[in-house]
Amino acid sequence: MGSLRSLAVGSLITLFCASATAQAPVPRIRGTVEKFDANELTVKTREGPGVAVKFGEKFGVLGVVPASLADIGAGKFVGIASLGRKGDALVALEVLIFPDNMKGTGEGHYGWDLKPESMMTNATVEGVVAAAKDRVLTLKYKDGEQKILVPEGCPVVTFVPSDASALKPGAHVFISRPARQADGSITAPGVAVGLDGLVPPM
Repeated sequence: MGSLRSLAVGSLITLFCASATAQAPVPRIRGTVEKFDANELTVKTREGPGVAVKFGEKFGVLGVVPASLADIGAGKFVGIASLGRKGDALVALEVLIFPDNMKGTGEGHYGWDLKPESMMTNATVEGVVAAAKDRVLTLKYKDGEQKILVPEGCPVVTFVPSDASALKPGAHVFISRPARQADGSITAPGVAVGLDGLVPPM
């Protein structure tokens, strides 16, 4: 169990940290698996074209599974994509609850590409306030804080360890750290895959 836990933690870290051999970043990849063979994943992207992504001998695979706003409390580390404002709060498009061993991953507030002009805030929850069926989260990160309104029905997910067996044709995937190598190929340290048909909302 200890070795499996260590492997899972390593997968979490490599998936969301830049590869040491990466030459140039490319846009994040969202789409469905066409095939996976010999550590090469072919993805039909949401934009339409297919793209081949190569992984190293050891690479991270994270399963994306449903979670609940009830799972979010003070001290939790979350990643929230948002678009626009309602009053003094950003409006969430999706919420990712990071496992405790990923706390601090990508901390900050910065532009995102889920939708045009969307933002990403990876931060620690300082407070949760109910607003009818919605929730307003106060998030704190190193250089500031944000209030984010999470409307009823907003997708909420978390990560669980998974493996390459989940990379079946039709599975929905998200690759956050693709990079183009000197030979033109695209590589990544890992992939997040929606389990049981879930579409990773990030």
